[in-house]
Amino acid sequence: MVVSTQSKRFASLELDCGVTLAPVDVAYQTYGTLNADCSNAILVMHAFSGDAHAAGIDAQTQQKGWWDSMIGPGRGFDTDQYFVICSNVLGGCRGTTGPGSINPATGEIFAMTFPVITIGDMVRLQAKLIESLGIEKLLSVAGGSMGGMQVLEWAARYPDRVASAIPIATTPRHSAQQIAFNEVGRQAIMADPDWSDGNYYGGKLPGRGLAVARMVGHITYMSDESMRQKFGRRQREDQGIFEVESYLRYRGSQFVDRFDANSYLYITKAMDLFDLAAGQQSLTAVLERSKTKFLVISFTSDWLYPSYQSQEVVSALRRRNQDVAYIELTSKYGHDAFLVEVEEQSEIVKGFLLRVTKGVNRR
Repeated sequence: MVVSTQSKRFASLELDCGVTLAPVDVAYQTYGTLNADCSNAILVMHAFSGDAHAAGIDAQTQQKGWWDSMIGPGRGFDTDQYFVICSNVLGGCRGTTGPGSINPATGEIFAMTFPVITIGDMVRLQAKLIESLGIEKLLSVAGGSMGGMQVLEWAARYPDRVASAIPIATTPRHSAQQIAFNEVGRQAIMADPDWSDGNYYGGKLPGRGLAVARMVGHITYMSDESMRQKFGRRQREDQGIFEVESYLRYRGSQFVDRFDANSYLYITKAMDLFDLAAGQQSLTAVLERSKTKFLVISFTSDWLYPSYQSQEVVSALRRRNQDVAYIELTSKYGHDAFLVEVEEQSEIVKGFLLRVTKGVNRR
């Protein structure tokens, strides 16, 4: 399946910070076919460093999508049955308006004049996209990590527009530890002399700082067991360093080639600011209006987004006897499990979506 990225432009988007972006572009891809009554659409949200290319082979890069093992014919999100959409988030650097975009008011690149964004802003832009595609109600919203935050925001903000929600390996709010890791990454970028207060476009990129930020982040995605099995204490004789050092350096340098440092700053801050229950009495109060069916998934070895955070969402839903299924999958892969531990995850998602579809069709 070869896919191409599409783009839509909207006249404006009001942000939670009070600023209005005008205009705003969003890049997206679709997989499968939208049925006649537009009732089979699923919106998949990417994690922090992802983009709109979730599945298939990208026509431009020839790369596989980041969740290709979960999206396609016969897979968890079966494109023989469902119409799957994935868009690059607001603040991104892969076709959607972000700090690397041109500010139409000045004709210059936004850089650090780009306004502060939130997970809510990302979801509001996604809602505009879904509406423009003629879809009144989504069969499901799904995503892991930051994608799972967007899933929860969708369920809370648009309870009548989402039949089901699949938040995976995520949280209703960041802990102090999660904020701390993001801050280390941001400081690494801003300490790079080439960052130039964010005005590095057209010049030398802050590659060293961004690479270190990615290295720190990548450590949190893996578990102690997976790192021990993958690297142990083996050394690269040709380089005189440990294999894990070589691996992290490679991951860091690879990231610099595809991601914008300022997007890193803005998106990680949006994640840290996210609090689903902000301004409300409780998480239960936020979700009590929702008639959405939930499937919540976490992983035993995920120490970045530990299971207790998913269980907090489940408990809030069960206090109001809402429709929620929860499973904690056994895995050695840490936070990355939602991307690589797909066999059991796929079967669970298939069964859940079948139940949701039957419920929708009976109405």
